[in-house]
Amino acid sequence: MTVPESPAGAGRFDRLRRGLRRTREGILGRIGSLFRGSARSEDWSGELEEALIQADLGPRAAAQIVQAVKGAPGSTQPSWEGVREAARRVLRDILTSGNRTPPKGSVTPPRVVLVVGVNGGGKTTTAGKLARRFQGEGKKVVLCAADTFRAGAGEQLRLWAEQVGAEFVGHRPGADPSAVVFDAASATLSRGADALIVDTAGRLHTQDPLMRELEKIVRVVGRRIDGAPHEVLLVLDATTGQNGVNQARQFLDSARVSGLVLTKLDGTAKGGVAVRIVQELAIPLRYIGIGEGPDDLIDFDPDEFLEGLLPSAA
Repeated sequence: MTVPESPAGAGRFDRLRRGLRRTREGILGRIGSLFRGSARSEDWSGELEEALIQADLGPRAAAQIVQAVKGAPGSTQPSWEGVREAARRVLRDILTSGNRTPPKGSVTPPRVVLVVGVNGGGKTTTAGKLARRFQGEGKKVVLCAADTFRAGAGEQLRLWAEQVGAEFVGHRPGADPSAVVFDAASATLSRGADALIVDTAGRLHTQDPLMRELEKIVRVVGRRIDGAPHEVLLVLDATTGQNGVNQARQFLDSARVSGLVLTKLDGTAKGGVAVRIVQELAIPLRYIGIGEGPDDLIDFDPDEFLEGLLPSAA
């Protein structure tokens, strides 16, 4: 395995816009077709609400946007421009009020980040990209391969560690994940590292033994490093759309999740699910994945995301 590089010369917003291309085109196509031109359906509000739900924005956001359009001047025959601006106002309110970024610098090193989620969501890749970010900030990072079940997970993380210049701690396949985490925490302290990122095995909320194992990992690392884990990131695959929201809500009941990561936005037309995530889950959306490159995990910025999702001039 080799770690793919991010496109050269592309700025943060350019990469975000490119990652949201399929989602943006889907939203503009669905909604624009209803309001561009002079003819309007008698049931334009119902069709608008259905189009917004199909764009994975969620029923609550869809209903709010329809009400905003109805309350605007000229609502009996709304224009595309009017619908777009009403939608942007509602979406911005949702994205800015429902998302809180935790204060930086409030944790005495080493900072411990646990990466959790179901299989196939992109946990290992997210852990590697987080290490890249931290290394870029001048931090010394340890990557811990606590996923001892999935074939190749440890090797994948080790290669990420090599690529980004992080330390690596892992055991043989099938080893006790808590023992791996204990050793990684000890290595983090002895090597004077600033951060420990733990990649855990994929699990469903219905798998009680695996959920209990995750709880044990939390206890073990907390006994070795004061206050750990300082952040538990739940990784969600954007391509699952609204199913991912339901999955996340059930998962939150069993884990001390403090933030969300939405991956694979560049590979789906369902990126609007970020709106529903922010609105319906009382957990901040911290990062979004917009590509396969090591720099393609970026902070979730509500204003930038909105402009990439539904541009002010479209």
